[in-house]
Amino acid sequence: MSYNRDTKNTNDEWIIENFGKINTKEIDPIAVSNEREKILFENGFDIIVNEINDLIFKLSNKGTEVELERKQIIEYFNDHNINLREYYNLLFNNQNDFDSIFLLGYFNYFGIATDENSEKAFKLFIEASEKNHLLAQYYVGECYEDGFGIVKNEKVAFKYFKKLANKNYSMGQLRIDCLYDNGIGLCINLGLNYQDGIGVEKDFKKAFELFKQSAEGGSLTGINSLGCCYEVGNVTSQYNLANMYEYGKGITKDVDKAIYWYEKSAKQGDQDAKYKIEKLKSNNLQ
Repeated sequence: MSYNRDTKNTNDEWIIENFGKINTKEIDPIAVSNEREKILFENGFDIIVNEINDLIFKLSNKGTEVELERKQIIEYFNDHNINLREYYNLLFNNQNDFDSIFLLGYFNYFGIATDENSEKAFKLFIEASEKNHLLAQYYVGECYEDGFGIVKNEKVAFKYFKKLANKNYSMGQLRIDCLYDNGIGLCINLGLNYQDGIGVEKDFKKAFELFKQSAEGGSLTGINSLGCCYEVGNVTSQYNLANMYEYGKGITKDVDKAIYWYEKSAKQGDQDAKYKIEKLKSNNLQ
């Protein structure tokens, strides 16, 4: 249910309708502001909290860029003719449930209708996350990953994102894949998402970069995926991958795989690759 401007007076309409009843010499700006906030509260404060939480969840789960997400949230308020500062004051004074607690943290996190306040945002996210608020858990992870309002700790961030990933929420899965578990990069799944357009727009260049990062971190799946990229790549790329396997540069040394990729390169005319194949096969026979 959305905020209905056709059936409910906006703040400006209230002032117009009641202007004749007001002694303009005795207008109390604070009283007017309080009355406007009262009307806004009565016209659907809780509904707006729920709708905004739903919108944030959808945007985060789609992997929407931060600035675009912030812009769309502000547009929601503009489209419904809601004064952001007045609504912020309502949130501040009406922490009725964990959705409103999270939303106040979100406003402080992005500096919406208030100055950006990382410590306040983090405390509010923590409070809501302790009651299993999914969005709050996600943003606690964000805070730990970026050191926003708390000392940076990627291992703790990993734990928070993992809670969401285990519940099959892509916003957790996309973030967990590029953090580190026991020092090993887990970018492979995110690379596959970019390759296949799962939860994000297809971006083969980004997928390649993530496969490469995963391979250099020692992930065998990442190495194989990187190899698939090289499979359709040029002769130099295939030679370089073979060289990585031959000498164990960033990956586990594997002579058989080195020969495989040198042969790929040699078939495209690389003379150095042909020499490498002969040398490696000769050493294997000794």
